[in-house]
Amino acid sequence: MGQLVLAAKVSHVPSLMLSEAEGSPLKSARAGAVRALRELGRRAKDRRVSTFVVFDTHWLSNFGYHINANPHHQGSFTSHEAPQMIQDLRYDLPGDTALAEAIAKEAGEAGLNVIAHKVASLGLEYGTIVPMHYMNPDGWAKVVSVASPLFTSLEESRLLGEATRRAIERSGERVAVLASGSLSHRLWPNKQLGPEAWTSVASEFNRQVDLRVLELWQQRRYREFIDMLPDYAVKCNGEGGMADTIMLFAALGWDGFHGAAEQLCDYFPSSGSGQVNVEFHVDG
Repeated sequence: MGQLVLAAKVSHVPSLMLSEAEGSPLKSARAGAVRALRELGRRAKDRRVSTFVVFDTHWLSNFGYHINANPHHQGSFTSHEAPQMIQDLRYDLPGDTALAEAIAKEAGEAGLNVIAHKVASLGLEYGTIVPMHYMNPDGWAKVVSVASPLFTSLEESRLLGEATRRAIERSGERVAVLASGSLSHRLWPNKQLGPEAWTSVASEFNRQVDLRVLELWQQRRYREFIDMLPDYAVKCNGEGGMADTIMLFAALGWDGFHGAAEQLCDYFPSSGSGQVNVEFHVDG
């Protein structure tokens, strides 16, 4: 039997990489968030995680659900939207074809259109690459990346999250599940992308709702959070429709989850969006 041993909501913003670049105006600005990602990686290693499953809101699909089932992920990544921030970032990570195909099978049996792909030229997106850069830098654990469909529903994403949990439990793996994406995701317009864009959220409403969400998580008021999630995703410009968060909570047990939420870094802005790293403890 497999086991879900770590679950987290994580940031993947390019400013994490800039924070570590010599000469960058953001040098060390994301040090707390970087430390949090590395700490999650340390915890995963201590818990003998064999596979990371990443719900990636930067791998956006117009047609159905997709899973990268390649047995090996290797490449050099340059962001098409921000090549000045992420360029030539190399990754070399083992994949987990069996688990990827098992998730697709479980989801298909639940009525979803899901395809697990073994295509050597199908690379990873930075919603997976950036967290793995800090959490799994030398490829000690396998990686499965799951796309976020644009034209879907909360219920479909919930079904995929539940299918992921069933596939994990029927596998022989010790799995970490990551929801890789922002909280609110309204970005600053192009003409306002000055230095202040790195230090402020683009909407005060969004910032206040993000902070309220973090309070609800810390108080374990997950039922209330899930009740507000459809409106939160729409009114606070959810990245990928917040599909990553929906799938994460579905894998955790939806409103039946009662574990602690541990915020591992301060809430921070990036290009107007709201960011955080939080572990949801699954150890009872």
